[in-house]
Amino acid sequence: MDYMIFSDSAADIAGETAAAADVRFFTMSYSVGSEMRICTKKEPPEEMAEFYNGQRKGDLTKTTMINPVTYIESASPYLKDGKSILYLSLSGGLSSTYDSARAAQQELEAKYPGQRFLPFDTLSATGGMGVLLERAIANRAKGMTIDENYNDLLEARSKLTVWFFVQDLEYLKRGGRVSSAAAVVGTMLGIKPVLIINGEGKLENVNKKRGLNSAVSLLADKYKELHDPDTETPVYIVDTDNTEGGDKLEQIISPEPRKALIKRVSLSPIIGAHTGPELTALCFLRK
Repeated sequence: MDYMIFSDSAADIAGETAAAADVRFFTMSYSVGSEMRICTKKEPPEEMAEFYNGQRKGDLTKTTMINPVTYIESASPYLKDGKSILYLSLSGGLSSTYDSARAAQQELEAKYPGQRFLPFDTLSATGGMGVLLERAIANRAKGMTIDENYNDLLEARSKLTVWFFVQDLEYLKRGGRVSSAAAVVGTMLGIKPVLIINGEGKLENVNKKRGLNSAVSLLADKYKELHDPDTETPVYIVDTDNTEGGDKLEQIISPEPRKALIKRVSLSPIIGAHTGPELTALCFLRK
């Protein structure tokens, strides 16, 4: 099938899976204090440890959206070479990148007749995008056309489940992702705010647990309740430079008599800039 699969730097997918399928990424920018950086999806662990340690010390971290010009400049060489692009974007409920991609789509398809630049709003982020990317890769391998793949992803998106907890809500408040009132509750000593990415692709604060073990248990219970035991689909566990929560979660899920294909990935700085350190996320397709 003569089309490529793209995503952006907000996605977290197992590196060997992305490399084997030649998945490409539109780069995104983030800042640490006054320093601007480009997320290449190849950040070494020591760089990310420095990033999260800086947050713990009070570094302000921000991100910028991808503008239409960047999409046009980055995608044009592939379309000019006769390749179409299926692009799985960061949630339109969290960023304007999807709107930028739609704007670029009109110009690109007019400039390269017969080629497609097809943005798909994942309504998700990080490992949730990874789950859908693996679906898109498998669909292409089965021989699905770009439109058939897109339509199947719509169905899969309706089952996508992303639950996660953070150290506190301060970083999400700074980025306008949660209200100040919610952030006050989420900064209580020892409380782990638990959030989901809802069906509109937005963050929703759904619970709070005291201590790491309680928060991990809640995510594990949701997995046992919602995961389809009859399908072999990837289950993504995402964490920052502190893997304790992810390790505990994997220990609980692994013995389950279910076909869990667990993938462990580190959180992109694009999302980490807004969540802060100490995040643990669980991403899968529910039954």
